[in-house]
Amino acid sequence: MTPNPKPDADFPWWLVIVAITGLWLFYEVLADDVYSASLAVLAKGIWITVIVTLVAYFGACLLGLGLALAGLSRWVVLRQAARLYIEVMRGIPIIVLLLYVAFVLAPALVTAWNWAFVPLGFEEVRGRDFPLLWRAVIALMLAYSAFLAEIFRAGLQAVDKGQIEAAKSLGLNGWQRFRHIVFPQAFRMVLPPLGNDFVAMVKDSSLVSVLGVTDITQLAKVTAAGNFRYFETYNVAALLYLTMTIGLSLLLRRLEARLRGHEARQP
Repeated sequence: MTPNPKPDADFPWWLVIVAITGLWLFYEVLADDVYSASLAVLAKGIWITVIVTLVAYFGACLLGLGLALAGLSRWVVLRQAARLYIEVMRGIPIIVLLLYVAFVLAPALVTAWNWAFVPLGFEEVRGRDFPLLWRAVIALMLAYSAFLAEIFRAGLQAVDKGQIEAAKSLGLNGWQRFRHIVFPQAFRMVLPPLGNDFVAMVKDSSLVSVLGVTDITQLAKVTAAGNFRYFETYNVAALLYLTMTIGLSLLLRRLEARLRGHEARQP
């Protein structure tokens, strides 16, 4: 059984089903007082979810790209250090890493700062000066950077070596080869898995609720515990997450299609 060469040509019946279900849920939200009240509360957590996702993912991309480059370095120390970090981070559940960063690493950083800089005249930092929101962002960034590093590494290694040799023959230095030849091609190849991880980050951002960060999930837990309408409250939470993730998935599929079309038009 061979794979379909043009799966995107299929009529998106799944999207029709999702759209109909979503419209029905939105109607329920607008028509029912309980749903409306839940939406009014949970909507306040959308911005926290968006901020956590964007900041953590951007940081994870930068750190992951650095790890990928270190893993392909000519120096064995950098390669081994990158591999150690990636394997350790991929082996720790994200929720455990969240708790570790929030209650072990963050206090240790505060203590280290006070030990090193207070004698130099800097102001003492207290634990409460390090908000739980940013502890959660750091934890998600550290966790996802390991997975993104492997994606970047695969993309960088997939670039044809002949093109790199040709760039060398033209006199391009290492940075110029990376900027103009290697990275643009690698980015087009890794865009789909990067998009998948970004959608996954939107969902995994809900884990910050274990630290009491007031995102959608935390507000849903607090609201449901107060009104005992778990069905309606968590329906609204699921609807908000589905709206964000499906919207992002459709946007990413459109972007991939545009990139494929651009490559097809190139001579």
